[in-house]
Amino acid sequence: MLLCVTLHASTFAQRTPAKPNLYAKFKAPKLICSLGGYKDSSFISPQIAEAIMGAKLNIVDSKNVAYTLSSYQFLYRKIVVSEDEASGKAYNTTSVKSSLFKTSPLPTMWLNMVRENLRPGEEIIFFDIIVKDAQGRVMYAPNLKLKVK
Repeated sequence: MLLCVTLHASTFAQRTPAKPNLYAKFKAPKLICSLGGYKDSSFISPQIAEAIMGAKLNIVDSKNVAYTLSSYQFLYRKIVVSEDEASGKAYNTTSVKSSLFKTSPLPTMWLNMVRENLRPGEEIIFFDIIVKDAQGRVMYAPNLKLKVK
């Protein structure tokens, strides 16, 4: 009787299936971000900035493999004039306009705003750029900062 109970219990023992490795190690490639052929920390003229603002944001790796853009934030740091309340003197300071976008190029309203106001000393920055590769893996691309000279 004891032998029957022992054999019966072992036949219904639960076996855990092998777990697939969902989180395999992945080393993200070094990504390069450009706009109209200009890369990070480039100094560009206002005329060139106006021309490339309508271009698509391009993200590739060192093997020139393109990545799909998921979202990014755009920041336009412009020079504005303010007035010192105590002395009444005008001085230059900066103002920031920024928003989150999911498509490239920028919407027409933003392109027009930047093109109409762009002048030397201002900055155009694309940051928090999120891209996907062909396998659907999500990763951050480096920021792109263009300075108008």
